[in-house]
Amino acid sequence: MTTYFNTTTYSQLLVEFQPKIITTEEEYDRTLETVEKLMACKARTPEQTAILQLLVALVEEFENKHYPIEPAPPHAIVKHLMEAKGIKQSDLVGIIGSKGVVSEVLNEKRSISKEQAKALGEFFNVSPALFI
Repeated sequence: MTTYFNTTTYSQLLVEFQPKIITTEEEYDRTLETVEKLMACKARTPEQTAILQLLVALVEEFENKHYPIEPAPPHAIVKHLMEAKGIKQSDLVGIIGSKGVVSEVLNEKRSISKEQAKALGEFFNVSPALFI
């Protein structure tokens, strides 16, 4: 079944929602409310879905500009994964090196090599890119 996209209906939705680049927190909050309403709609039309996608792109652009997320340092990621899995420092011996190497890596005295990143990725079942 092919879904028909009604440009007249879409035009009416554009007039109703008046999407534009978000520049203030108030506009951001209003747009988020609209996004939530459209997401909650169980029988969303193709036109509503198109508006929703547009509004989500505008929200993401605002968030990326105003609330950038800095990646966690590789050492912090290792420590977090160890804590989450209940792993001790000694459990990494042999995976990324000797007891001394593991200690230096976890205490940020040594950076994580590409080979160690690959081993950590395999050990924790995550992308090695997290550790580089």
